[in-house]
Amino acid sequence: MSSHVTIVGATGDLGYGLALRLAAAGVPVTIGSRDAERAAEAAERVRAAVPDADVRGLANPEAAAAGDVVVLSVPFASQASTLRSIAAALKPGTLLLDVTVPLAAAVGGRPTRTLIVPQGSAAQQAQELVPDGVLVVSGLHTVAAKHLADLEHPLDEDVLIAGDDRDAKARVAALVRRIPGLRPIDAGRLEMARITEQITALTIGINIRHKATAGVKLTGLPAAGSFGD
Repeated sequence: MSSHVTIVGATGDLGYGLALRLAAAGVPVTIGSRDAERAAEAAERVRAAVPDADVRGLANPEAAAAGDVVVLSVPFASQASTLRSIAAALKPGTLLLDVTVPLAAAVGGRPTRTLIVPQGSAAQQAQELVPDGVLVVSGLHTVAAKHLADLEHPLDEDVLIAGDDRDAKARVAALVRRIPGLRPIDAGRLEMARITEQITALTIGINIRHKATAGVKLTGLPAAGSFGD
């Protein structure tokens, strides 16, 4: 696992919750935002909740250059423009963890529907947009931002991870395991992101119907998770 994680979009709910959980687990975190001042403010919020957190805030390009693992946590409507803005900062060997979901809400539609992405999924679009040598892994689509941001809330759910590079997926799995209650599950190659991203829309619909904030839990797998093939 990388010793330092950058979260581009950590001023948003999901990115901030992830920054908070990783900081609480002792992972050094850089928060990225289009506005460096907003990034610094988010870092201060993390330090207020986790006093010993190793966290800082920078503008997106500088933040992206600081991490060996870069988490992209932005709305789908901003994914392409954000990737273009940080492309020069992404070095060969950088691991990009894309948590983007192409929800129809990005164009004024319902959050229970997903958009058709020509490449197949948001993660595959990200792979096309990043420089050669950058490894893209897809994951963290079904963990609620509300629960991540509440350090008192016990997590107990699975994280479906898709990617074409085994070592990159293993690094993401190690990062996920740093957060108590999350179990990483190997969901296959990056092309499977077209399915895992749609599970977000499914869970949103279930949660609306049942007035809940449910996640995903698979049965019949090893307690530590599943990685390999």
